[in-house]
Amino acid sequence: MSLRLGTTDAIVVSSAAAARDVLQRYDNVLAARSVTDAGRALGNHERSVIWLPATSQLWKRLRAVCTNHLFSARGLEATRATREEAVRQLVSCLGRRTGETLEVGRVVFSCVLNLVSGALFSEDVAGLSSDRARELETLVRDTVEEATKPNLSDLFPVLARLDLQGRRRRSAEFIGRFYDFFDPIIARRVKARGSGEHVGDDFLDVLLQLHSMDQLSLQTVKSFLLDLFAAGTDTNTIAVEWTMAELLRHPAVMSKVRAELRDALGSKPCPDESDVGRLPYLRAVVMESMRLHPPSPMLVPHLAMADGAEVGGFTVPAGTKVIINLWAIMRDPASWAEPEAFVPERFVGASDADFRGTDRLEFMPFGAGRRACPGAPMATRVVTLLLASMLHAFEWRLPEGMKPCDVDVRDWFGTSLNMVTPLKAVPVPSSR
Repeated sequence: MSLRLGTTDAIVVSSAAAARDVLQRYDNVLAARSVTDAGRALGNHERSVIWLPATSQLWKRLRAVCTNHLFSARGLEATRATREEAVRQLVSCLGRRTGETLEVGRVVFSCVLNLVSGALFSEDVAGLSSDRARELETLVRDTVEEATKPNLSDLFPVLARLDLQGRRRRSAEFIGRFYDFFDPIIARRVKARGSGEHVGDDFLDVLLQLHSMDQLSLQTVKSFLLDLFAAGTDTNTIAVEWTMAELLRHPAVMSKVRAELRDALGSKPCPDESDVGRLPYLRAVVMESMRLHPPSPMLVPHLAMADGAEVGGFTVPAGTKVIINLWAIMRDPASWAEPEAFVPERFVGASDADFRGTDRLEFMPFGAGRRACPGAPMATRVVTLLLASMLHAFEWRLPEGMKPCDVDVRDWFGTSLNMVTPLKAVPVPSSR
């Protein structure tokens, strides 16, 4: 579908075949970014891996740091204990609150927050269920949403200098607050490294080593941490909340998941990542939930850098914005039987590779092509481990008076796919 957005031409891609043209066949022409005016706040677009063009040397360097360190097999193994400890803390916290009606997404966010911060700079930044965690949750969602909200400045660039809706101003405020959050963490680490008090190899150490070699500025380090921190906390939390919602709506599926956990774990109180591979049905449940409720329903828009690309048989002129609608692609009746139904069995036998959008673009919750999310390997581990731990340690019930059909699965369609009504549930100690 083509449309005119103010003074800009755009196409919306809603099928796997058209997505293959964009993300594989003409990836070299269509991999640029259409940077929003809000995304330019504080010059962040010049340092952010989200907004930098794929031809940029800085973009290539940042992507390489991700794939070679944080999300490589070695990097994931190095931070595995941090993830497992964060999940154990969540289970312990839930154990103290059994019988309470909890807002699932809020509790999960607190865990994911410390899990991500531990992987990035080896620090817990907030206590579970603390005011600090809630502040950061709000800041993450405000930052993500503000950068891509509809904006007159994007529709009519001549108006951008006026910032009529205040989008750039608010984005600058949110990004600035994140920089203020990172500053003392970075300062402490620089001081410790300089005095010899700290000898480590976490992700912040890698970035500071590159800074000492004049390959990254400190501003770029902060922008990069912001990209990873915001994406890692928001999407993982959303994926867990939606999966829990579908399980509570489908008691038979919940029973099958818990039976698989009992068979695989026995009396083991809390799973670790080595157990995740023995939970194929839970993996299928996660994949089906992500198909119906992709945490990022629309990919960040691409931009045609030159003429010559063809999408769905139509020529795409240079300067055209390309919007990829993952939500529509993963519910396309041409690709899926009963596309609106929650049927985990369709993914039984799938592997981690199926999350990555390499072969089957009908299912690509993390995008595909050169701009695919590099964090997919960590995200699949985190989401599955969190769910396995929560479902093995506790039975989950709906609040008094609610039936499975009462769970509200309406979505709030923005940069992230949030639930209109946050999911509430009651953890009860598992009888196993």
